[in-house]
Amino acid sequence: MNEFVVYVLYSEKYDKYYTGFTSSLIERFYSHNNFLIKDLQKKSDLGLWFMLNFSKVK
Repeated sequence: MNEFVVYVLYSEKYDKYYTGFTSSLIERFYSHNNFLIKDLQKKSDLGLWFMLNFSKVK
């Protein structure tokens, strides 16, 4: 069974929220906080604000 996570990250420094979904939250979070996502390269203070797990995507 494939599980997916919808997440919201928050940057306190920039007072911005970022949303997304992934099948691997740990890998995605690492990518966001280690400058691997071009749009977020200067925002290394991202924290997980919300997440919701789904067992399938339609």
